[in-house]
Amino acid sequence: MTWQKVSAAQAVLAAWVVVGLSASVAQAQANTGAGNVTPPVLTSGSSTVTADTVLTPDQEKTLLNAEDQILHFVSKDTHLDIKSPVKCKFISRDAVATELRKKFDQDKGAKRMERSELVLKKFGLLDQGFKMRPFLLSLLTEQIAGFYDDKTKQMNLLDWVPIDEQKPVMAHELTHALQDQRVGLEKWGSQEIEGVSKNVKQDNRHIANDDTDSAREAVLEGQAMVSFADYMLADAGHPDKTLKDAPQLAQQLESNAGDMSDSPVLARAPLVLQQSLLFPYTSGLAFEQHILIRKGVDRAFAGVLDAPPSTTFQILNPDSYLRGQAMPLLKLPDIHPLLKDAGYVPYDVGVMGELDVRMTAELFGGEPLARALAPEWAGGIYYAAQRKNATAAQKDTTASLALLYSSQWKNKDSARSFFNVFEQELPRQYDGLQRRESDEKEDAEATERVYTTSEGDVLLTLRDNTVWVSEGFDLALARQLRDKVEQANLPPGEGPTMQARTLPMDHDLVGGLVDTLGRYGVVKEALR
Repeated sequence: MTWQKVSAAQAVLAAWVVVGLSASVAQAQANTGAGNVTPPVLTSGSSTVTADTVLTPDQEKTLLNAEDQILHFVSKDTHLDIKSPVKCKFISRDAVATELRKKFDQDKGAKRMERSELVLKKFGLLDQGFKMRPFLLSLLTEQIAGFYDDKTKQMNLLDWVPIDEQKPVMAHELTHALQDQRVGLEKWGSQEIEGVSKNVKQDNRHIANDDTDSAREAVLEGQAMVSFADYMLADAGHPDKTLKDAPQLAQQLESNAGDMSDSPVLARAPLVLQQSLLFPYTSGLAFEQHILIRKGVDRAFAGVLDAPPSTTFQILNPDSYLRGQAMPLLKLPDIHPLLKDAGYVPYDVGVMGELDVRMTAELFGGEPLARALAPEWAGGIYYAAQRKNATAAQKDTTASLALLYSSQWKNKDSARSFFNVFEQELPRQYDGLQRRESDEKEDAEATERVYTTSEGDVLLTLRDNTVWVSEGFDLALARQLRDKVEQANLPPGEGPTMQARTLPMDHDLVGGLVDTLGRYGVVKEALR
């Protein structure tokens, strides 16, 4: 299911066109509110927003009568064929709240995301006291304003969104309808392997399928954002102009997405949630615009749907997609016997992708560092295990988890920078952190850091272009795991195992967040 939220920020897009992309004037116009309608306000402690007005029956009828015209506009704009009419209806705020909670409970991505909450906390991407579920319900309630249901094939419009903001919503959601008619979104948009990996074969299947859903979600929302922008251009009096003619527009949309003054819940969200929510729309739009300019409409829409990118790396680097370039896929050896003997059971496994690295580097070291480091990433995997003897209460805490993380970089300087920023973040993650220099083994080829924490040993290793992290495993086991992973990924002729294969990756560390949040539609911050 794809949800959408739109607000007075739509005025930004039209204003950019009229006043020559003046962000300050556009923002001023957006702040006045479209049609002088006060946008919904989230009250303190509430998980829902309240609206001042709802559409009249005549207004709803007018919009429903416009659906066919907008559908044909979108079809012409995207070159995606209309194979059948699209059902459409208006629903109330209460109905949306009920549906949202129902889908949130049932959605497999949401369930995996909840499971991944501890892993995100273990990595330091979420604070220990953060509660994912109630916050996400508030966040999604704030942001949504309509949705296309790929199961019922119906576009649902919300009756409290002002009438002059409804048609761009329809253009966005009708793009999803045409995508669905071409490739079948229910199956196309969900490639992830379900369940917890139980053996090495399943480990590597998960790794090989760990980033695809995030990349595909960016395609869906990026294409819908193109239709949204093109409809706004036409509605602003420029029917012959498209996003292809205004390449700076996508950059402006992305740069202004950081202003969350009219989204109080999103403004309070941890960085990982903010970026996971916005990534499909901002980066997806930039990706689609790049393909559109380089290869034209057919390749940007039907061509990308038929042969979608496999990784967030390709979304963030569109030319790599056009060249068919994938990042090396690291291989995980069979570590299950070691973990079983040490009293651990499998918990989570996946890719630490470029998007993850960008978020981690920004949170730990700031945005300039993130922008410099992320493009230098060259592959990464993680594995989380849980203590078998942990009590039910302990299983809800990061103390029950141990994780390993191996990342590769394009050069030694980038690897060292990431190593340093990761180490500098440890005092924020762990109380009572103590370095054990006497246990560190360093030589000309490797640098080690060993720490004692309240949740077990921490081992950091820098060797050539590789950074190794172990948190929670005791030092001897951490070194055993590190050596096995290093051996498994040696180039040919340097070790007994296969070289890391270049294959598509399907789900990254925050992929569950990106995929799940993306299913609830475009957000108002993406429309600035």
